Amino acid sequence: MTDALPEPIAAYVAANARLDANAMLAPFAPDAVVRDEGGRHVGRDAIRAWIDAATIASRAVFSPETWREQDGRFIVEGPTAGDFPGSPIRFTFRFTLRHGAITDLDIA
Repeated sequence: MTDALPEPIAAYVAANARLDANAMLAPFAPDAVVRDEGGRHVGRDAIRAWIDAATIASRAVFSPETWREQDGRFIVEGPTAGDFPGSPIRFTFRFTLRHGAITDLDIA
């Protein structure tokens, strides 16, 4: 599934599968924004802290099942499994890309 995704998203998903925080951060633009669970994380330092807390700590791995482009965003859907209550949970990741980098990620 990740082969068909745009490169920055595929890189993020592949790094997530390895639980590699540095590689997960790499596709994000320096001023990127992530929105998750009511939080807003702006810039690489805040996004790295979010990756550590939301993903690495709970070993949360997102497995894309479907994706589409809509209104300039890439909508990627699938389950996330890990060491957290209710696992696995289905999520929708909405990515915005610019100049080969993730500039915005909204997770619901």
